[in-house]
Amino acid sequence: MKKFISFFLLTLLLSACSNADGESNSNTQPLQDTSWEEIEAQASETTVRIHMWGGDEGINEYIDEWVAPRLQDQYNINLERTPMDTGNILQKLYSEKQANKQDGTIDVIWVNGENFKNAKENELLYGPFRKQLPNFTDYYEQENLAFDYDFGTPTEGYEAPWGKVQFVFLYDQEKIEQPPKNFEELKTWISENPGEFTYPNPDDFSGNAFLRHLLYKGAEDTDTLIEEPFSKELASEAGSYMWSYLNDIQPDLWRDGKHYPASLAELDRLYSKGEVSMTMGYNEARAEHMVEDGVFPESTRSFVLESGSIGNTHFLAIPYNSPNKAGAMTAINFLLSPEAQVAKLQPSYWGDNTPISLDKLSEEDRQAFESLDRGDSVLSNDVLNKSFLPEADAQYVEWIKENWKDEVIRDK
Repeated sequence: MKKFISFFLLTLLLSACSNADGESNSNTQPLQDTSWEEIEAQASETTVRIHMWGGDEGINEYIDEWVAPRLQDQYNINLERTPMDTGNILQKLYSEKQANKQDGTIDVIWVNGENFKNAKENELLYGPFRKQLPNFTDYYEQENLAFDYDFGTPTEGYEAPWGKVQFVFLYDQEKIEQPPKNFEELKTWISENPGEFTYPNPDDFSGNAFLRHLLYKGAEDTDTLIEEPFSKELASEAGSYMWSYLNDIQPDLWRDGKHYPASLAELDRLYSKGEVSMTMGYNEARAEHMVEDGVFPESTRSFVLESGSIGNTHFLAIPYNSPNKAGAMTAINFLLSPEAQVAKLQPSYWGDNTPISLDKLSEEDRQAFESLDRGDSVLSNDVLNKSFLPEADAQYVEWIKENWKDEVIRDK
């Protein structure tokens, strides 16, 4: 709590300083009129320092063993990876801005969600730069809500899409021959199979995501929910369907709906023991390692509903005071390339899904993606892409947490 208060006060201080100056480092664009050939030339023989979360060995190996050698060979760029939690990265940038440090110590950061919102609002990012990247313009949709909004915050070209994950339901195909196609079929299945389904308390992010799908379903215009800032009125209108649905299924849930798993891990344990026939999760490939480790049955498969699957895109951004913006842009452009994206998709490295548009690729590149075996439990890229729904404003997460007990648990 003390760290949060300090961080909040620092944010206010920086905002006040920015308003007093009437100036913004984030809007200075020394490379905006520079050709891409010149940007790559400036990047040669430089060091690019990427700061990013380092808690996954597969991700670290992808950067250190696959990306770094190729940046060196193809662009003469030395890539240095520094493991650091995103919140600490932003605190570092805040401190540098407070000290008026124009030549910083970070060139690229991995960011999304609330961290991006804080960084953008406090003018800690360089840009917009995204449309200058040849690989973005060549291989990615130019009009895409998943790229234009990051948890409801307009990206405005200040970050470039690097990867994405999607929410899926997991089921045991030995128990369920044909999974439900929509929420009505899911309700029918729950009614016909009492005790075999539940969802985590929405304080858990995956449980909250399940509810957000119902919120989207209840919205008269899903795009408005995604594109507009949080609205209590819109939440209430869309939420009426969600609360009604949850109350309808409650009597047929595991333990008669009188107890909800506190976390996704608890729901996974129920599924692994056969107490329920479905689990869920915010990563379309998450079942693979659970099957490999013998936690989930080998008959585990995944599905999404016809109304869509909420996912979020994660991005790469450049700090406002990066001393090597040309190198940063060159490195990010490479990370968006078909070559780098298909390597990132490899289960032996990261397994992270790609935001690239397969229909914009050459036949050879498209085959490289489509022929990659992500595992029996993972849906095809075609199915995932068609069902993808971007995240709405992060405040909807909190709104659901605050209202769920009153709307669903009370008097039960």
